[in-house]
Amino acid sequence: MTAWLSAGILFTFAAIAFVLYRWGNIRCIGTTPVRTFTFIAILFTSGLDVGLIMFPLTEFAGYADLQGSPEYGFTNPLAIEFGYWGFLIWGFYFLTCFYFCVIEPRVKFFELAPVKFLNNLVIIGTCAFTAYLLLSNLPWYLPQIGDGESLVASFYLLVLVVIGLSIYSSTSLKFVRILSLGTTTCFIALIALMWGAAFLTPAGSPADFVATLALVGGYFGHIERFVLPLNDYHAFYLYWWFSWSIMIGQFTARFVGGLRTWQLLGAMLVFPSLAIAVWFAVLYYYHEQGLSTAGFFNWAMVAVGITMVINSLDSLIRLYTDNLGLTTERLGKWRYFGFNLLVLAGLTLLFQLDFLEIQWVGALVIGLFFACFGYILSYRFNEVRSIEGAPKENRLDYGKIELAG
Repeated sequence: MTAWLSAGILFTFAAIAFVLYRWGNIRCIGTTPVRTFTFIAILFTSGLDVGLIMFPLTEFAGYADLQGSPEYGFTNPLAIEFGYWGFLIWGFYFLTCFYFCVIEPRVKFFELAPVKFLNNLVIIGTCAFTAYLLLSNLPWYLPQIGDGESLVASFYLLVLVVIGLSIYSSTSLKFVRILSLGTTTCFIALIALMWGAAFLTPAGSPADFVATLALVGGYFGHIERFVLPLNDYHAFYLYWWFSWSIMIGQFTARFVGGLRTWQLLGAMLVFPSLAIAVWFAVLYYYHEQGLSTAGFFNWAMVAVGITMVINSLDSLIRLYTDNLGLTTERLGKWRYFGFNLLVLAGLTLLFQLDFLEIQWVGALVIGLFFACFGYILSYRFNEVRSIEGAPKENRLDYGKIELAG
C-alpha cells in the first residue's frame, strides 16, 4: 500500500501546482460565503479532530526513541509531530476545497451514483473513526475515572453523548459558525492557560517558549522528507489526511468568501499551522520538563477535544445526510437523530474491535482522486479547460449564512 499512497501524494502535489499555474488568480466564491476569519475558524475546527489535542503527549517519547525508530534521527520530536499535522499536508484540503468550489459544479463527478455511494461511505467511516479516537484516548487523559489503561462504561457513555450532540447540531447550518468560533476560542484559551502555567513561572520564561517553538524549524529545514511516508506510522497519518480531504473540501468549499486561489492556498497552509505550532510547542515543553497535566489541564484538554469532535462530526454528518437525502425535512428530527446515532455508534464499535482501519478509507479516497482525473480527461476536458472563475451563480453575499436553515 506504500506505493499506492506515494502515487496519491505525488499526484496531489502535482495537481496543486497545476491549479496555481492555471487558476492562481481567480476569485473563489462558495454557495454560502463567509468572511475570512470565520472561514479559517470553520476550516480549522472542521479539518481537525481530537487527535490534535490528545496525540502529541503520547507520541513525543516515541519520536525521541532513535533506537526503535532511527528514521527520526534527522530532526527533533517536535518537528516530527508538527510534520505529521502541519503545513504541507493542508494542501490536501486546499486542492479538494478548490475543486468543489470551482471545478465540481462543471464536472459533477460526485453526482454519479457509484461515486456518491463511495463518497458517503468515506464520510460515514471517518465520522466513526473520529468518535473512536476520542474513545480510545480517554483512559490516558482521565485515569481517575478508570485504571488509566482500559475503557469503562463512563467512557462509552461520554462518546455516545458527544455523538448525540453532534447529530443535533447538524440539524441546522446556523450552528456551524457558532460551533467553529466557539471551538476556536476554547482552543486559544487552552493554549493561553497552559502557556501561562509553563512559561510565566520561576521555572520557565517566555524565552524558553521561543527556544522551544524554534525547534519547529527542523520541519521546514527537512520539509522534503515529509512528502513521502517515513515509516508505517507516518503512512497511517497520511492515509488519515487523505480520508478527511474529500469531505473537508466539500464542506469548506461552500464557505469560501472571495479569496483568490493563491490566497486560499496561503490561508489554508499558514493559519492552521501557526496555531498547531504554538500548541505543540507548549505541549513539548511540558513533555521535556516533566510537567504534569493531571487534573485541571487534562480535563480542559478533554473538554476542548470534545468540542472539536462535535464540530467535526457536525459538518460530516450534515454532508452525508444531505448527499443521501436523509435530511430532517424528509425523516423528521427524531428519526433523523435515531438513524444517525445507531449508524455512528455501531461503526465506532467496529473500529474499537479493529474490524475497520482508516487506511482503507484513505486508499479509497486516493482511488477517487485518480478516477475523477480520468473522468475529466475523458468526458469533461473542454468544460474544465474553459473555466475562468467560480460559478456565476455564486455571489459574494455574506448574509446568506444568516438565512441558512
